[in-house]
Amino acid sequence: MLRKVLIANRGEIALRVVRACRELDVRSVAVYSDADAHAPHVREADEAVHIGPSPSSESYLKGDVIIAAALTAGADAIHPGYGFLSEREWFARAVRDAGLVWIGPPAEAIAALGSKTAARTLAVAHDVPIVPGTTQALSSSEEAVAVATTFGFPVLLKAAAGGGGKGMRVVRSAAEMAGAWDAARRESQNAFGDDAVYIEKYIEGPRHVEIQVLADQYGTVISLGERECSVQRRHQKMIEEAPSIAVDPALRKRMGEAAVRAARAAGYVNAGTCEFLLDRDGAFYFLEMNTRIQVEHPVTELVTGIDLVQWQIRVASGERLPFAADIAPRGWAMECRLTSEDPVNGFLPSTGRIEYLHVPSGPGVRWDGGIETGSVVGLHYDPMLAKLIVWGTTRDQAVERMARALRELIVDGIETSREFHLRVMEDAEFRAGAIDIQWLERRLPSLLAVPAGEEELRDAAVAAALIAAGDRNGSSARGVAAAPAPAESPWEALARRQGLRRR
Repeated sequence: MLRKVLIANRGEIALRVVRACRELDVRSVAVYSDADAHAPHVREADEAVHIGPSPSSESYLKGDVIIAAALTAGADAIHPGYGFLSEREWFARAVRDAGLVWIGPPAEAIAALGSKTAARTLAVAHDVPIVPGTTQALSSSEEAVAVATTFGFPVLLKAAAGGGGKGMRVVRSAAEMAGAWDAARRESQNAFGDDAVYIEKYIEGPRHVEIQVLADQYGTVISLGERECSVQRRHQKMIEEAPSIAVDPALRKRMGEAAVRAARAAGYVNAGTCEFLLDRDGAFYFLEMNTRIQVEHPVTELVTGIDLVQWQIRVASGERLPFAADIAPRGWAMECRLTSEDPVNGFLPSTGRIEYLHVPSGPGVRWDGGIETGSVVGLHYDPMLAKLIVWGTTRDQAVERMARALRELIVDGIETSREFHLRVMEDAEFRAGAIDIQWLERRLPSLLAVPAGEEELRDAAVAAALIAAGDRNGSSARGVAAAPAPAESPWEALARRQGLRRR
């Protein structure tokens, strides 16, 4: 087993890796920028190393500084988490060249799968179905029109070097191609430093379903089933669940086998995810492979009972996978990504100090967060604050449990996506599982139609009820002197800010 792991990340995923290390009796080393000097992951790790100013370009993206920190701390491995340098082939190679263990796939596998066009070529060669389109970057908008004509409009222009919706344009006719071509290339260059663009047939109304794979160093590659990730805004996932309501055991087996073939073809080791589009007729198409742990990994953990982060460390330590090839999901898990955004105001970022945080709990509720009361939320990093995850025996129970947990959650001091997530849980179409990757964009106006004053009234009612409960619990019996009045509680502070007072 590895002795000491440096975590080249921040926030909730850094804290998640710290916990995995602790349970494995592996020491952890956090890194932090100026903005994160007092962050929970820094405090919880066994050691912490300062790596630079607040901007990620001067800290979390400085590979040489992070490797130097690992060597100075005496770490023997680096866990990259997700985002930042997690899918950079050059960083994985530099970690290895420095004599450290990279907790992830080989640099060669990252290189083989890092380009979407290269990944499509690999998929075709190993009988993994892909969306009709090109496997090489196109040279001009005229060539794009010629290719699109062979399988018909609409088509999708996509950046070869990246994801997250950057460099992506839907083109519904030849007349739209030139403008879309220029826009896609420009956006791709700005986002990824590479203006290469390829083309795919645009699939109307598909679901986004991904398969979690896990592979050891001895040739064992297994599928851990699917995750449904269709609730997206601007190509960014917002709610994930496992399993998918659209996937039966036979389809799960076929998709799992395709994902395993792709991973084997790339010489994959460690945890990874194959992403697919699933159309209305049950046909699925490979999109790409994410060569890291995913944000949504907890839903797979809850339905399989397998700690993916611990197994990342175990595999990197040379352990063999002991699992059977076919692992059926048990129950239903769901995850909401809590972000520091104001949904009612176009999801504008919200910054400030978290004055009070109340985390939900109870049966089947898990909180993976990187914040606490007193945390300062700025604009330097991704707006995701935490992940709220629940498990139930059925999808209906998971939805009800998530709604209950969201009602319990209180984040005072900044705007968050909590209310938005609660409204999704209450939506009849979502509850019926009638979703696809365009569903949220269609439903967003009605989901965000908040009656005037509703949010303030809800918060005030919660605060008032809790103050009343505190009064009842703290009152003295008749004839017994009352205790001195306590200092203002967090609940009373919340009520005061909402315009209430103790009566």
